Amino acid sequence: MPDILLVEDKDSLRRVLRLTLENAGYSVNEAVDARAALNEIASAPHKLVLTDLRMPNGSGLDVLRAARAADNGTPVIVMTAFGSIDEAVQAMKDGAHDFLQKPVDSNHLLLIVERALEQARLRTENILLREEWSRRYGFPRIIGESDAIKRAVAETQRVAQTEANVLFLGESGTGKELFARAVHHLSPRRQKPFVAINCAAIPETLIENELFGHERGAFTGAGDRRLGKFELASGGTVFLDEIGELPLAVQGKLLRVIEEKTVDRIGGRAPVPVDVRVVAATNKDLKSAVDHGEFRGDLFFRLAVFPVEIPPLRERDDDVLMLAKHFAAQLGKELRGREATLSLDSAAALRTHRWPGNVRELENAIERACILSDTLVLEPVDLGLVPRSGGDQTPASFDLSGTLSEVAQRALRFVEQRKIAGALKNHGGNKNEAAEELGVSYKTLLTKIKDYNL
Repeated sequence: MPDILLVEDKDSLRRVLRLTLENAGYSVNEAVDARAALNEIASAPHKLVLTDLRMPNGSGLDVLRAARAADNGTPVIVMTAFGSIDEAVQAMKDGAHDFLQKPVDSNHLLLIVERALEQARLRTENILLREEWSRRYGFPRIIGESDAIKRAVAETQRVAQTEANVLFLGESGTGKELFARAVHHLSPRRQKPFVAINCAAIPETLIENELFGHERGAFTGAGDRRLGKFELASGGTVFLDEIGELPLAVQGKLLRVIEEKTVDRIGGRAPVPVDVRVVAATNKDLKSAVDHGEFRGDLFFRLAVFPVEIPPLRERDDDVLMLAKHFAAQLGKELRGREATLSLDSAAALRTHRWPGNVRELENAIERACILSDTLVLEPVDLGLVPRSGGDQTPASFDLSGTLSEVAQRALRFVEQRKIAGALKNHGGNKNEAAEELGVSYKTLLTKIKDYNL
């Protein structure tokens, strides 16, 4: 595949641009006008298109649209003369990667081309569970090349086209909701709603109402009928996150919904038909929960028709840097206006860290680093992977007496208490947001808050 399709009607400028690109190591195909460019696009794919805006037999906008129609991932850079800025803006709206104003500076050209090709390369290397329509509807990206993540992706692709219920299993922060959204977007239900429910974040007294709705007058304050999440997702997919936290009393009612495809609104007189696919996720060992009477076995087997294990980040060593670079580029641009990069020391530190909070922890670390760093080259100290000041980091008040096991237990409680207190402070006491940062369920956080008297 040639690297670049160069479209320019002026022979002298086209020769200069070609020479600049070829001297930088790129292979180049030429087109002298829009018609020739359309023929080139139709005959062979290119990694990038560099096109003039105004030229004979069409315009750069025609070239842009043809290139994106042939491959939506091909970056297109538009060159424009002074006085054509409005057209360049239109090109950006139509999907151009960037535009260059003539006369073109060679160094600036090579920088823009390098960035565009690097972004396209990352998109190609990422595992993208999507088709053309998926791009249109904002399909989620699953980034990684490790065998473990590829296996999860392959299983997700296979089950998505069926109507089978899916249960995603994995630690907090591994990206289970992304996979659940992938199932929906790859399924025949993709044009219908995707409704996500965090079973751990809804108080036990409200969960039934949230899922199944109520009739007017069903209880004090029920002034109007309210549809539950299952009815709102009609024809689509319901995602039950943290399903292991669902109260036993509600589990039986959920089982009936799955088996009979009807819901009983609170205060309702007749069941209401619903057509939804159920996808669930948990970080718990549900088989063990079934054995201990904490989760219904019949519901477990209904949900786990097709279980998929999402690997923790510590088992995806080769993916850590890929994810970190993606987050640095994305968050740097959002927070600082430019993409951030990683120093060599940061890359090494990222690979050796265990990431107990998985992808969520990694993303949070990159986000903090983008805020704290004085530059856009992120160092280990910005990522929190080394102390910000030297010396012994053990608090002077910490009791190191006793056996190793006893000290370890005290250390765990000390660290958990400090970490939870910090998360609550970061989010102004909002327990839902604090639980999200900590990678634990809402119920787990409440238990620990009570235990540590916070």
